[in-house]
Parts: sequence; structure tokens; C-alpha cells
Amino acid sequence: MECRPGCGACCTAPSISSPIPGMPQGKPAGVPCVQLGAGARCRIFGHPERPAVCASLQPSQAMCGANRTQAMQWLTWMEQATAPSPPGESPAADKPPRMA
Repeated sequence: MECRPGCGACCTAPSISSPIPGMPQGKPAGVPCVQLGAGARCRIFGHPERPAVCASLQPSQAMCGANRTQAMQWLTWMEQATAPSPPGESPAADKPPRMA
């Protein structure tokens, strides 16, 4: 599967804790990466300064869904499901969102 033109969900939804050129502290969830360029394409794709977590995200039907909205829903769920739970709170939902 190829990246969907104009999507950029994987460059927006997840938080990134490692440095990114132009974002030395990484980026919070829901904030577009500064390296997201024209056509919602990564400007540093294939470059060594691209964070390893970015390279680990590979397009798939489960992650990308049928459109950007579904991709954002799934990636936001993943972000929440993998975030540490504050003391005394239960972990995030263990099932991904249903794609309508």
C-alpha cells in the first residue's frame, strides 16, 4: 500500500518524543510536523535525520482506512492506547475504533 496523497495523518496524530529538524523537543500528538510539506508529504523522508518512529509507520489498510479521517481516528486511538496511564486510572480502550 502506498501513502495516500494529501493525507499526512501519520505526521499529525502521533506524538514524537525524539528530535525532528525544526522541532528539537519532538512534537505533541495532534500537531502537524514542521517537516510535513506540500501535498502532505514528508520533506525528510529517506533522510537519516528522520526519526525512527516515523520510519516504523508503514501504510496499511488498518492504519490508513479509507480516508484521512479514518486514519486520524486510528492513529489517535493508537496514541491514546500506548500512552502511559496516570496513577489510579485505567488504561485506554483496548479496541481500535470502528471504521464506518
